Amino acid sequence: MKDKFVGIAKVGEKGQIVIPKEVREMFDIKSGDSIIVLCDKEKGIALLKADAIEDLSDKIFSKGEK
Repeated sequence: MKDKFVGIAKVGEKGQIVIPKEVREMFDIKSGDSIIVLCDKEKGIALLKADAIEDLSDKIFSKGEK
C-alpha cells in the first residue's frame, strides 16, 4: 500500500463527493463510516475518520469518572 495519494474528486449536484477508492482503502473507510469535516476558510478542508479521535474522546471523558 502506498503512503501517499493525490487525486481529484468531483462535487455532485447535491454537494456530495466520492472519496477515491485508493484513499478509502488506505484509511479503511467503509460505507456507513462517519467522517469529521474540519474547515478553515484560509487553510482549507480536512477530512478525518471519526474513529481516529474516538480513543481521545474516551480518554478525556473517562478522566472525570472514578
